[in-house]
Amino acid sequence: MTILKNLSGFTFAFALLAGTVQAGQIVLNSDQSDPVPKKAMEELIAGFEKANPDITVKWNNFDHEGYKAAIRNFLTADPPDVAAWYAGNRMAPFVDAGLFADVTDVWESNDLDHQLKSAAASMTMDGKKWGVPYTYYQWGIYYRKDIFAEQGITPPKTWDELLTVCEKLKAAGITPFTIGTKALWPTGGWFDYLDLRVNGYEFHMDLTAGKVPYTDPRVKAVFDKWAELVKPGYFIANHAAIDWQDAVPQMVQGKAAMYLMGNFAVATMEDGGLKEDQIGFLQFPSINADIPMAEEAPTDTFHIPAGAKNKEDAKKFLAYLASPDVQTKVNETLGQLPVNNKSKTPEDPFLKQGFEMLSNAYALAQFYDRDAPAEMAKAGMEGFQEFMVKPDRVDQILERLEKIRGRVYK
Repeated sequence: MTILKNLSGFTFAFALLAGTVQAGQIVLNSDQSDPVPKKAMEELIAGFEKANPDITVKWNNFDHEGYKAAIRNFLTADPPDVAAWYAGNRMAPFVDAGLFADVTDVWESNDLDHQLKSAAASMTMDGKKWGVPYTYYQWGIYYRKDIFAEQGITPPKTWDELLTVCEKLKAAGITPFTIGTKALWPTGGWFDYLDLRVNGYEFHMDLTAGKVPYTDPRVKAVFDKWAELVKPGYFIANHAAIDWQDAVPQMVQGKAAMYLMGNFAVATMEDGGLKEDQIGFLQFPSINADIPMAEEAPTDTFHIPAGAKNKEDAKKFLAYLASPDVQTKVNETLGQLPVNNKSKTPEDPFLKQGFEMLSNAYALAQFYDRDAPAEMAKAGMEGFQEFMVKPDRVDQILERLEKIRGRVYK
């Protein structure tokens, strides 16, 4: 196993050109440069080579930013056999450009439509599968179980129930939701979930792919629902001045009772002094009962480039990666969730709830700043933050976003 660290641009291209591609060898490019993901990849590759002694893996490991800058170049100039990337709209440009190979046969021969059911929609374009997902984590509403118990509150399952909970908390002097929007991206979680619940997964994917105007009445309807939380003061004040971590103490101190966030926030809550039994997790409530429940779950994937030299062995790697036991092991190291619904249920209580929720999800959104192009995502989240501070400016915000959409997607 050869590991080339932090390669990019011409250095990377030269390194690949200098190495001869051997029969029974696959070249794998990825960006697991942080210690925990790097360890998970080392274990994954070692396990694959042990299970397939006639195949060796040549691993080129990038830092995150170097990888994002280099991927289009290497997919075009000198493709590896396997490349790490992401699901949904982040995958789409490479599929449209003919740079990823169709791997529908890997799905069909390994029963993956059933086992990877929740991620199937986000891996499908034109009726074909274009990669294999292997890890994700849940988003949802984390709440103070003890405060809910003290106030006689049952975790809400519908939007109307959530509004009733917020009203009761506010009357008791407790702000319903904490949030920090200085870094903008936490607003993306709110927009995504509201759009998924108001308009559904397909509409949300079309919007983030630039196919729907931001001035569409269906987008305005999302903000109308958001305003039902913003205008009564159900979010903490001054959230635009703090980052997401700085919003956690509001919940730890009992000044706020809920937080819409990814599962990574649990460790910060516990580090701040909350005990595990003080924290609860609930699925974002239903708004339209006719719309199936899609979830927010950023998903990491592997793909076979169209120009791969050893597609046969690359497909063996994807099949291995997709299997229940392998996904269990990889995610035990990562501290995240296996996509395969036959994998072992995690021991961690929050991951256990997330595993059940995501395994039964209709489909998965990848998060606004993954599903939308960078320029649109930045402008969108700036608009979301502005709306949370000045909700009466919604029409001007949406008109501005529509102008940007016209420029970004042309």
